[in-house]
Amino acid sequence: MSTENEGNAVPPAPSAPPVPVASPAASPQGPAPDGGAPTTPLPPVPQGTPGAPGQYPAPAAQTPAGPPHGAPGPAPDAHQPYGAPGAPAADGSWPPPTATPAYGDGGSGGAAGAGWGSSYQQPAPKPRNGRGGLVAAVLVAALVAGGLGGGIGYTLAKDNDGSGSTTVSASDGASQIKRAPGTIANVASSALPSTVTIEAESTSGEGGTGTGFVFDTQGHIVTNNHVVAEAVDGGKLSATFPNGRKYDAEVVGHAQGYDVAVIKLKNAPSDLKPLALGNSDKVAVGDETIAIGAPFGLSNTVTTGIISAKNRPVASSDGSSSSKASYMSALQTDASINPGNSGGPLLSATGAVIGINSAIQSSSSGGLGSGQSGSIGLGFAIPINQAKYVAQQLIKTGKPVYAKIGASVSLEDSTAGAKITDQGASGSAAVESGGPADKAGLKPGDVITKLDDHVIDSGPTLIGEIWTHKPGDKVTITYKRGGQEHTVDLSLGSRAGDS
Repeated sequence: MSTENEGNAVPPAPSAPPVPVASPAASPQGPAPDGGAPTTPLPPVPQGTPGAPGQYPAPAAQTPAGPPHGAPGPAPDAHQPYGAPGAPAADGSWPPPTATPAYGDGGSGGAAGAGWGSSYQQPAPKPRNGRGGLVAAVLVAALVAGGLGGGIGYTLAKDNDGSGSTTVSASDGASQIKRAPGTIANVASSALPSTVTIEAESTSGEGGTGTGFVFDTQGHIVTNNHVVAEAVDGGKLSATFPNGRKYDAEVVGHAQGYDVAVIKLKNAPSDLKPLALGNSDKVAVGDETIAIGAPFGLSNTVTTGIISAKNRPVASSDGSSSSKASYMSALQTDASINPGNSGGPLLSATGAVIGINSAIQSSSSGGLGSGQSGSIGLGFAIPINQAKYVAQQLIKTGKPVYAKIGASVSLEDSTAGAKITDQGASGSAAVESGGPADKAGLKPGDVITKLDDHVIDSGPTLIGEIWTHKPGDKVTITYKRGGQEHTVDLSLGSRAGDS
């Protein structure tokens, strides 16, 4: 199933269940605080859709029409899932041939002609950039509301004189409310200080906004690959905490296939508090979830939902001609995830990280009046057990390590299984000589229908399932040959790097 990265829309999946699209990275935010921030605002970033769930940067957002209330900044990055029918055969290890990802249109502006109160005609202050405009509009609205509220309060007080009407005021409950550890408010207050908004800018000035979270006390931050991709080759990278502290950062390592990246803060503070990591294998459908991120550049946003499904096959890409696909066996959630949520934590009800928000399935129409679509309740996250392993490898060596079976499989839409192709990528053998598949007796034309107890309905699904394992793991492969079903055990091989 294809999805958009980082909140981006996901293309329709070839097989059941549909593969979600990765969500796109959030749009660049407004003026950066002092401390190494770019002097010019980041240009709008297209909100691509992440592999089935998640989106890469999308096209530039457009300024919505309507009463002046501040033009929103560039759209956050998002990823979209792959899974387009007719995709070329790909190497079952990595990387598979490039598939055509389905991305959401860029843009995070409001609906044309829709104001925040059409009856109020006073223009808002002219913003310096998108985010500034949004803040300005909010401030004006707040002032108007405040003035209106004050006037009504005075009128009511005046009318109450001698009316005999008695009102009852609630006592100050702020000090009386007890937020237990399991409440959303408590979890959010504990997790927000360890969540950052990431701004990435390439050497050409292109960039986007996404999210990340503190992984350890040494200053490592975990996020999506598509969030930081623009800054990998000499670009600028920064991370801003909810308290306003902003730090320059550098990419330690990135894995495009997994869509996971690790960055490190420069001059990291000594008081960092890493988020506790949960066990994504123990998550159950129906469990409560909490997502934190910067949807459409709105930093430190908290949304809630449940785990809607597990092991959802998702494929995504940033849509560029040189990009390779990202695959995951994702956690599906209905917590609202939009472009800019990419790389942020998906938390359990106890506040433990169970996944990294990466993609969304979105409708074909644009969201917020123009450009990329927003959440329709189908979000996808990389299970934290997999992301933790990948992050540790990146911190240790700077390169990802992928498990593989050593066979090329078709990426065409199918519900029958993953078919081993007659020929591998670039004319190589479909079954690697001496590799795991070769030793297990698999041959071109065989159709793999199961990996352990997981049903395999397509090539992308098989790749996503293989990558939930580590090199050396033993798995059971069920396949069909000549109408007959066979089962064989094999030990997964390994490949280092994305090349």
